[in-house]
Amino acid sequence: MPNLLSSRAAAPLLGLSPRTLERYRCTGDGPAYVKAGRRVLYRPADLEAWITTRLRHSTSEGVR
Repeated sequence: MPNLLSSRAAAPLLGLSPRTLERYRCTGDGPAYVKAGRRVLYRPADLEAWITTRLRHSTSEGVR
């Protein structure tokens, strides 16, 4: 079984608050997560993949 991280453990690794991760789950903007009963867990590989998708080379890239 892989190391799974809680929102509280994952948030600091991303420089975010657990509340921001919660909001991102509702909007679909955050990293992929695993739902285990009531718990929300993150795989480290999914956090890294999400970080990779956020890479930018200028401030004009990725404007929504």
